[in-house]
Amino acid sequence: MSERLLLILAAYAAGAIPTSLWVGRLFHRVDLRREGSGNLGATNVFRVLGWKTALPVVLVDILKGWAPAALFPHLGGDGGTGWGMAYGAASILGHVFSFWVGFRGGKGVATSAGVFLALAPLGTGVAVAVWIVAVWTTGYVSVGSIAAALTLPAVLLVTPDAREPLLLPVTMILAAFVLWTHRTNIARLLRGKEHRFRRKGTG
Repeated sequence: MSERLLLILAAYAAGAIPTSLWVGRLFHRVDLRREGSGNLGATNVFRVLGWKTALPVVLVDILKGWAPAALFPHLGGDGGTGWGMAYGAASILGHVFSFWVGFRGGKGVATSAGVFLALAPLGTGVAVAVWIVAVWTTGYVSVGSIAAALTLPAVLLVTPDAREPLLLPVTMILAAFVLWTHRTNIARLLRGKEHRFRRKGTG
């Protein structure tokens, strides 16, 4: 049990790495806590520093979730999905509540995608496709993130990923967590004040 506790702490520490903050400071001398939305997620990186900086941040944030969920169960002597979910949850909490930055962070969408890419790849693929379509059609990243989080448990009902009985309730909890982390975005959407990405050639 002590070994698994250490792995949970390691998963939290991996998730807590403030990728966007360190990349912003190192390459642009920008503190993203004081720019844009002030959020330490990839969306704010894209908004403030552009896609060339946001892309590696997204990839690292996905890796922060994938590695604990996919690899840590084997290190603990148990390759089961249950412990993968535990380590993945710790990494998501680390990203959202990072000890490096006063228990602040991002909203955990990319890190969650990494976790479920390891645990439910088919369902995650569908959820990512929904995210792309929602962002492309509405221009709101927050809408895409919420739609993807709600899609994943629905897809698990009809895909082979659902063979693990714990996955469905965990993805439902994740969906509720994403709604909670996006509560300010939802409020801005209702007021018509949410930041919207526009494609070239659109008004």
